[in-house]
Amino acid sequence: MTDADFFERERPNGTLLPGTLASRRSVYPAFKRCIDVVGAVCLGLAALPFILICAWIITRDGGSAFFRQERVGRNGEVFHIWKLRTMCVDADRRLADHLAKDAQACDEWSVTQKLRLDPRVTPIGRWLRKYSVDELPQLLNVVVGEMSLIGPRPMCPDQKELYGGTAYYDLRPGMTGLWQVNDRNACSFAERAAYDTRYAEILSLRTDASIVIKTFGVVFRGTGC
Repeated sequence: MTDADFFERERPNGTLLPGTLASRRSVYPAFKRCIDVVGAVCLGLAALPFILICAWIITRDGGSAFFRQERVGRNGEVFHIWKLRTMCVDADRRLADHLAKDAQACDEWSVTQKLRLDPRVTPIGRWLRKYSVDELPQLLNVVVGEMSLIGPRPMCPDQKELYGGTAYYDLRPGMTGLWQVNDRNACSFAERAAYDTRYAEILSLRTDASIVIKTFGVVFRGTGC
């Protein structure tokens, strides 16, 4: 039986059979949180020297090394996500000017909320994004309980209208997830909801372990943007 087959089954007296999705959900989230804390602390300590070196390079343009932005978390609560800054200091103005002048880019932004050729991204920022290094400061978000190592990618408050599902709000947003190791940048923002629903349905240690392994492949191939 695969993870997709673990749907709710009951004994004749109404109690859940061991191994069903509902019974696992009552146990695994607590275990998952322990994994998140231990994993984030260990990874954070190991990556700290590298993060500091990247931060020093980023600040050479006179801006801050880190970027903080609002994201929607579990139960719709808003929190601030941390990233290494990959954009120029006047990113908002540059984006507005670019979208006003380029109709094709405007259409791309409206669908994916991303630009393949983003004029805001700095040279070091392109490298950081390509290998997802800019996401490392989110280990702090994981430690404090705002995020998980694995889950739906966190969206901005103004993107909620583009999101067509509900599973996102039942889970902690993740540093990586099912969407990132599959279509990632190849699907629309709205299609991410299907991946989040699928992840909620097959939530398990085996699922998370598989996503972790696939994430390393995605990072080493440099498919970020």
